[in-house]
Amino acid sequence: MSNSMELSNGLATAVETGGASVVRVEGRRRLAATGLIWSADGLIITAHHVVQTDGKVTIGLPDGTTAEAHLVGRDPSTDLALLKIEATGLTPLTAAPELKVGHLALALGRPGHTVQATLGILSAIGGEWRTGAGGHIDQYLQTDVTMYPGFSGGPLVNAAGQLIGLNSSALARGVSVTIPASTLHRVADSLLANGRIKRGYLGVSTQAVRLPQALAEELGQETALMVAGVEPGSPAEQSGLLLGDVLVNFGGAAIRQHDDLVAQLNGSAGQKSPVKLVRGGQVQELNVAVGEKA
Repeated sequence: MSNSMELSNGLATAVETGGASVVRVEGRRRLAATGLIWSADGLIITAHHVVQTDGKVTIGLPDGTTAEAHLVGRDPSTDLALLKIEATGLTPLTAAPELKVGHLALALGRPGHTVQATLGILSAIGGEWRTGAGGHIDQYLQTDVTMYPGFSGGPLVNAAGQLIGLNSSALARGVSVTIPASTLHRVADSLLANGRIKRGYLGVSTQAVRLPQALAEELGQETALMVAGVEPGSPAEQSGLLLGDVLVNFGGAAIRQHDDLVAQLNGSAGQKSPVKLVRGGQVQELNVAVGEKA
């Protein structure tokens, strides 16, 4: 058998392997979308934007049967939703090992009754990033895979049919990005426990500023956030933050731009966090209570 046929057969096997965990999600009025089996006890994970109905959501299983699902929770900021069905014999995907740029990748979808697939490569791998809605994604994964209609919510798998992440067409315009498995685990765990992602709330408006050279050298950072407004009765006001304070560190992490503060707030909802700030030219520390955004 030629090498090309071995590769072709291997990819077909990967689709069969991955396809055993891919479901159809009928949660919107137009074309059905895709989801993947998250646990053997009936958890299904899919894209938030494909679950639009307030009524029933129907899941088309790999064996051709259907099951009604209820919404466990959703996180619009990462475009993820967790569903639950009553079914047995479900097979979740195995996580892929180390990823490298150039690895073959298959996007799988089941907008109809059978699995569909499209092939590409991992074209870029980067660090953590934030979506336009403020969601924290653990790793940047870009592919050149073509996302066909109905593929959102389906998995990206490697050449062995192992899970790389979940595909979404709603997170970046003109670029095929994949939500990595580590983010799926984190968000699914939170949705299962709370039905939502806890978002920290401080009650300030901020503006990035450049620190004076002496302070920049002392603190090891060139920029920080100046408090430009404090909401009355907010956690910020109750904790003693003042207009004009310059936040340089929150919860042990340097604050150089607004996204840094958002990241720390979302990991501290309902807790007290140490804050290092510059007030009147002097570095001070406060313990700030972080509220939870409704």
